Parts: sequence; structure tokens; C-alpha cells
Amino acid sequence: MPSALPSRRLAVAVTAVLAVTAGVPAAAPAAFAATSSPAVVTTGATEAATPVPFPVDAKISGAGTTGFLSQGPNDQYGNAQLRWTPYDGSEATDFTSANAGWDTTGTDIFVRGDMSPARQFRSVTLRDLGNPAAESVSFDLGSLWATYVKAVGPRTVLAKRPTELGTERLLIVTDENGTKHQRTVTGLPGTAHSFFTNAPAVDGKVIVGYSAGTFEEPTAARAVIDLETGAAVETYPATTAGYLSSGLALSASHVAWMDSGPDGTAVVTVNRATKKVSRIAANAADGYHLGLVKNWLVYGVPSRLTEPGKFPDTQLMALNLAATEATDPVPVNDPVLLTDYASSTAAAADGTLLVRGGTVDKGEGLYRVAMGTGGEPAAELVATTNQPTALTYLGAQVPATVDLDLTRQVDLKWQLSRPNADVTITLTHQRSGRTYTRKLIVDPGTEGTFGMRWAGVFDAPVGEAAKSAHNGDYTWSLHAKPQNGIGPDVSRSGAFKVVRTAKSHDFDDNGSPDLFTRDGSGILRRVDTAYDPGTKRLLAAGQPVVVGTGWQIYDRIESVGNVAGTSAPDVLAREKNGNLWLYQGKGDGGFAPRAKIGTGWQVYSHIVGGSDLTNDGKSDILATDTTGGLWLYPGTGNVNTPLGARKKIGTGWGIYNHIGATGNIGGTAAGDLIATDTTGALWLYPGKGDGTFAPRAKIGTGWQSQGELVPLGDATQDGRNDLFTFRSGFYAGTGNLNTPLAPNTGTDVLNNTGVNTIVF
Repeated sequence: MPSALPSRRLAVAVTAVLAVTAGVPAAAPAAFAATSSPAVVTTGATEAATPVPFPVDAKISGAGTTGFLSQGPNDQYGNAQLRWTPYDGSEATDFTSANAGWDTTGTDIFVRGDMSPARQFRSVTLRDLGNPAAESVSFDLGSLWATYVKAVGPRTVLAKRPTELGTERLLIVTDENGTKHQRTVTGLPGTAHSFFTNAPAVDGKVIVGYSAGTFEEPTAARAVIDLETGAAVETYPATTAGYLSSGLALSASHVAWMDSGPDGTAVVTVNRATKKVSRIAANAADGYHLGLVKNWLVYGVPSRLTEPGKFPDTQLMALNLAATEATDPVPVNDPVLLTDYASSTAAAADGTLLVRGGTVDKGEGLYRVAMGTGGEPAAELVATTNQPTALTYLGAQVPATVDLDLTRQVDLKWQLSRPNADVTITLTHQRSGRTYTRKLIVDPGTEGTFGMRWAGVFDAPVGEAAKSAHNGDYTWSLHAKPQNGIGPDVSRSGAFKVVRTAKSHDFDDNGSPDLFTRDGSGILRRVDTAYDPGTKRLLAAGQPVVVGTGWQIYDRIESVGNVAGTSAPDVLAREKNGNLWLYQGKGDGGFAPRAKIGTGWQVYSHIVGGSDLTNDGKSDILATDTTGGLWLYPGTGNVNTPLGARKKIGTGWGIYNHIGATGNIGGTAAGDLIATDTTGALWLYPGKGDGTFAPRAKIGTGWQSQGELVPLGDATQDGRNDLFTFRSGFYAGTGNLNTPLAPNTGTDVLNNTGVNTIVF
């Protein structure tokens, strides 16, 4: 079986001299091989004319002297558009029709036929598209009991006529001033039938394929017909008959065809002078690109630029048959790259080849393959779709600012010139270096536009909850690798900013609340949280992070929101001697060096904060003394004097063992307060916005088992504040004054934190 070699080099099996009527060569086939990092071969010739337009999504169907014939895409009626485009830039002509067949000749002669199946036209008309004034020539082949094979001149066609014996005769039919003359081609076996060719006539000769022998023992052959003498001047045996009819080629020095035998599909080339045969393994059968430019074989597997995956031998290559045949028995020769891929080809009668494909350097369009000045074939762009062949970045739809308070998810989009690419997108937070990376599949139906819906999170280890992404400056980076290997990888980057309003318990500036724990040895740890909307549970986002040591000197520690004037929340800590210290949050999960902001605070049994009680936009502090008095310390927003003068706003608060400043959980216009008494009852004090509260309302019982109350702010990201309790309780806020807290859904946030004292 033929098989592809894993390198750029091409091994070709060459037989000994083959007699004109010798049998099928028995040499083992070799293979075409791929090449790497291709570039367009240049000729050094003078600058070509400006390429004319080529229809997007069309293939090349015919090569002419003054223009070319393209086919596709389909029109509104489902017919593939057939269009003749002159090279001089004049207006294209549309030949689309659902009621007639057609053929090309490698010249400006266009063939229109009736709709008999499989191109078995019984009548054809030849039109010279290069000379619109020229009179068309028509052939009524049905009157000769014949059907069309190929037009081989402006007034000549090949036709085949059946015999009573089930064979066929190959005819040359010529129009001379309206009179039809026919000749039977001589030199063909009497058993020949099923004549075909897709190759144009070259230098007065044409190559045809046919079947011969009997039905029980069929044979196949190829023949070169001299159109002047009407004789088959060369015949060559073949393994297969007509089903590989797209693969025939003729030049002054060689013939070539596609063949299929026990060893697989191959290209067979024969030196017309020496009769040496080369049989070269092919990775495709019908439709395989096959052409001859003088003594060079042009070959390749048909492919599309947007083909998913990478397939072998899709580059269009040219092999020097003269060099290949110079060494026996198995020479190795480097092929020449013509185009990075080719979807369709059409041979011209002048010995050149038109190729619909692309090169990384010159882009998408139609290329003419001809001999260059360096003695090798070269590909020249003659018509363009004005599209790139190399994978190209076309832009991004990434907002400059992403407000994650307004939307919990944001669509980020990018566009490439084609969809067949493996894409990696990475979002990077500039300050922390944390990332979010995704490998994306580009939907072929999106014409290269793709994206992702980002929920404002970072990547998390397997088994851990996703960590909310920090506010601040981000970069996005895109890396795209062409799946088909055509062209270099593409990398681009850009920037955007993530913003949210400051949250009272968000110490690392990522929109989700943080909890602090202190163990018996004084180690302070921060635990970031995440909310799972499916289970409605509060989760730990990652492992606890050690923030500091020596915190055992404090007997009261409280997260109090922003009292120091920055956007980050702060912490107050009291020593047993009554000194009060401010730990100003830095927004990265840590604190600035502590600053003493008060003395004599040992008189208070509770110190709470994190809620704006006066509606001035600043967090305030509440404290209860040992006599049950409730005191308000309004926040100033001044880092040097963060607390204003105290004001007594209540008495009798000694009955409460836990107090929490929750912010607005009751749906009113100001921050609220909750408290549990010694019986386990939970009470709500709705804030009035002036630093005082409306009368209390009982909103729960049995709370003696919950321990310390830790108002988290908005953990569920639904715009309502929530509550955490020391003994694994999580209560989502409802915004309803009568039932401000939803039922406990539980939480394991404090697992593995080493907590044995306090949480705040």
C-alpha cells in the first residue's frame, strides 16, 4: 500500500523503460511527503498586473487565455453560480443556468450542452469568451448517434459513438463553415469504450482514458491522440478505467493519470520519450490535484482553508520528473512548494495551471502555476478574494470597564479570520498575577467569532470553589494555533478594568466577603468565601491565608468596614488595657501597620461596626458598656481620627450576648442591627438613618447555639446583606422587614482553619 513519508522529501518508484503497449508496472509505489514552514516560490519576473477579484467561496472550473471560469457559491435557487472573469478587469459574465450543462477547454472556448446525465451531451455549443463578436459553433451530436467527450478546439470536439458490439468509436468532429466533418480515431483497440478526459488539448494532442477487454476481463488504458492525423500515437496501460476520470494530464514531455490498484491509489507518470514510469502513492483518489507544467508534476490533496484538523499532503507541490527519472531505482528529490493549500485546479492549454488556494504571503485567491525564471514552477496571484490565508486577528469585543455589580457575568468576544484554530484565552489580574485561563472551541458557524462568558472568577484547584476575581486592572491575552498548520500562531493582548462598589467584608478587593480567624496561639488567618447558588451554601474559596501573628494580645477584634477613608474595609482591635488600634485594610487581604486611635475602651463589652447608621456613606461603630448603655461612634473617613465623638443612643443592652451591625437587611433606607439575648431570641433593630433605631422586632429563636454573629455584607451577590454565625450558620438576607433572613443553609467555611477562639 502507498504510504506518506514523514518529511519534506519525496520518494518515487521508477520502473525500467516501458514499451508503448507494455503491461502495468510492477514496481512498489512510494509516497508524496509533506513539507514544513512553506513560503511562496518567487520567479524574479517583472511585477504582475493587479489581481482581479475572485468570488469568495467559489472554485476554479476553467482556465482560459483572457480570463477564467469560477463556480459557486450557490444562488438563491440553489444553483452554483458560474462566472467568467476577464483578466483585464472588465465586467464578469454570469452563465448560471439550471437547464443546461457545460464544460471547459483550457482556452477561452466555453461549452454549453444539454442536460443529458454525466456530461453525455447530445448537443453542444462552443462560444469564444475571449472574442464576444465571434460566432458560436453548435454540434448536433445526436444526429451522428454520438455523445460529447471533449471540445479540443474552437470548432472541434471529440465524441463517442456506440457500436452494435457494445464498444465505442472515438470521433473527431469538426465544423468547417457550418458543415460537420467526422473522423474515427485510429490506433485504438476494437474493444475500447467509455472514453473520457478532463485534460485540455496541448500542442495539437489530447490524452484520453478508456476501458477495453471484455466484461469478464476488463482492462483500462490511456492514449494520446494526434488531432491532426486522427491517430492514437501513444497508448499506456492502466489499472483502473474511468472512475478516476478527474486525473489526466499531458505535457510535451510527460503524461500522468490517477490510478488505483492492489497497492492503493497512486499517480502514474510516464516520460513520453523514454517511457519510464513513476508510480507515486497518493493520499486521495478522485479529485486529487494533478497537473503537468513541462516536466514538473503538480500534486496535492484537495482541502479547504477552514478544514478542521490537519491532513497530509494538502500543500500544492511540484516535483521535477526529469531529476526523479535521472537516478534508478529509487531516487529522492525535494519538491517545490507552490501554495499552502489548494481547493481546486484547472489546467490550461498553454501548459499552465490555475489553482484556487492561498499562500501565507499573498493571501486567498487564484494562482497561475507556470515556469519561473529560475527553472522551477512558481505560483503567481492573478485573482484575489482580498482575504488572508494566514490566521489573522480581526478584533475584540472586550469592554474597557466591567462592572461586576451590574452583571454577574460578562461576555468577552474575539474574532479571527477563520474558525479552525485552537484558542487559549488568559485573563490576568495585574496586581496579584492571578489568572483565569480557558481553551476555546471556535464554532465553524460563527465565521471566526468566538468568546466566553466570564463570571468574574479566577482559576481554582480541582475540588475547590472558584475564587472571585479582584477588582482592578487586567490584561487579556489570546493565543491561537491554526489547526491545519497553515501560517504562524497568532498572539494578541489587551486591557480592561474590573470594578465593584466597596464591600464591608471584602478585604482582598474581589467582591466576595472574607472572614478572619484567630487561633489560641495568636495566628490570624483570612478565609475568602464563595457562594454556590445551586446548593445555596457559603463555601471556602481556597485555603486559609496567614495574615499575621501575635494577635493573642487582643480581647476584642471586629471587622468594621471602611472607617479610615479608603475603599478597603478596616479592622479594630482592643487590648485588655483598653487601647484601641486601627488596622487599615490595603485591599490586598492584608493591613497597613496598626495605629492607636483610642484608650479606655475596656469599659465596653461589645464593639461592632461595618454598617452605615447615619446615612452619610461612612461606616459607624457601636459599643455597649457594662451598664447596658449603647454608644454610637460615627465614622469620619479620616485615617488620623476615624471616629467622631461618641453619642449615647440606648440603654438596657446588657441583656444581649451577641450583637451584629448587618447593614440594611430589613429593606429600609439605613443600616440595621441584630442581637441575640440570653434566651436565644434574635431581635432586629431597623435603622432609621439618623443613628437611632426603630423599636425591636423578634425575628428568630434558638439562636443561643449559633455563637458570634458576623455580618458578611452581600455574599450571595443579590444586592442584599447576609449573615454568618460562628457555629457554621449561613443566613441569606431577604430584604423583607418581617423575615429579613432566609433559613440556615449551613457552611463549612471554617473547616481546616485551626479556629479555637474567635472569628470576625
